[in-house]
Amino acid sequence: MGIVSSIGDNISSFTRSLKNGISGITGLAEREGPELSVDIGAEINRFSFSDGLSRYPDLPEELLQKAKSCARRSPFPVQASVLSALEAWQDSRMFAQKNDPERLGVIVAGESTTQNYRYGLHAGFATDPEYLSPRYALQFLDSHQVGVLSEIFNIEGEGFVVGGASASGNVGLIKAVQLIQSGFVDTCLVAGIVADLSPIELQGFVNIGAMVGKNKFQSPDQASRPFDAGHAGFVYGQASACVILQSCDVAESKGAVIRSRVLGCALKLDGVSTSEPNVEGEAAAMNRALRRAGVSAHEIDYLNAHGSSSPLGDSTEVEAIKRVFKNHVSELWVNSTKGLTGHCLYSAGVVEFIASVLQMEGGFIHPNRNLDNPIDQDLRFSGATFERDNVELAMSNSFGFGGINSSIVFQNHR
Repeated sequence: MGIVSSIGDNISSFTRSLKNGISGITGLAEREGPELSVDIGAEINRFSFSDGLSRYPDLPEELLQKAKSCARRSPFPVQASVLSALEAWQDSRMFAQKNDPERLGVIVAGESTTQNYRYGLHAGFATDPEYLSPRYALQFLDSHQVGVLSEIFNIEGEGFVVGGASASGNVGLIKAVQLIQSGFVDTCLVAGIVADLSPIELQGFVNIGAMVGKNKFQSPDQASRPFDAGHAGFVYGQASACVILQSCDVAESKGAVIRSRVLGCALKLDGVSTSEPNVEGEAAAMNRALRRAGVSAHEIDYLNAHGSSSPLGDSTEVEAIKRVFKNHVSELWVNSTKGLTGHCLYSAGVVEFIASVLQMEGGFIHPNRNLDNPIDQDLRFSGATFERDNVELAMSNSFGFGGINSSIVFQNHR
């Protein structure tokens, strides 16, 4: 696993932030253009691609030089993807395995990932169209990330981009599982992409009523309030997160580092084009994932909820959870990583999968920050500080605009 986020630029620092309930939400960096109706977010600050490359001492120099060559002039989202993928490659010791390039796959989870990059070029283009770099023809495409990652890591199997709005990360993980189960690849790198939104997208989310606006809280870190009665919309977050999935047989035969096992997953559409969440669709996704995992609801120890801090979204998910888990809700730990990271949009599912695995490994449940007045008294939400507990089976939910519901069930590996 690998990550670059507002609460940690690697797995170790991200873990510490989870345990301590550290929020990455501050004031938004200044942007050119009109004044917006939003001024807070959990952005990746002080990002340096060249400094990041120095953090992977175990990786072969040839690999690091290839990463530098491929991405040094690329937009920020591409560079962040490369760094999180390098950490995952090091973490899994893939560089020490003998890999058949045609048995490796890559899935880029995220859509329209170059909005802010394009927005920043507009003023210069309007003055002189020839100002535009020839690289733009490659770099504005989401599939550019597939090309960059496949070149760096010598991936010659299947690769593509998937989108699912806020469920994109989970969609990427699910498609990777299916690629491996179908026998098309043995190993798949899943990269959840930074949502580098331009001022237009930021204002758009405010206008639709999904994102929290200005001056609603005393400090920015109080604004993301999943499942709290004071929730007022999601807070924009940034993260690049990468997971390497491998078939169990191949992983065991190669002596790979195994951190968790995916048991089952599900993707369920509501058949709508709107932004409203749906109890039936969310419950169906969770139930399908449980059936495919071969486990019952009462066996799940922990649920990383979608929990965006949207009033309608949170209340809908609570109802769906209660339908699926019934009396077990009093024993099921529930939290939302978005209380710390904000809503990382495209990469949220991968970020929260990583957060869940780290909690399983560390025997803790991270805090539900700002949960002062829960909207439901039946669910077992974690509190203001982390809880010590052992988690054997976990579930992670991601729901997206357009009625895209997803759920993944996975198991601790000791």
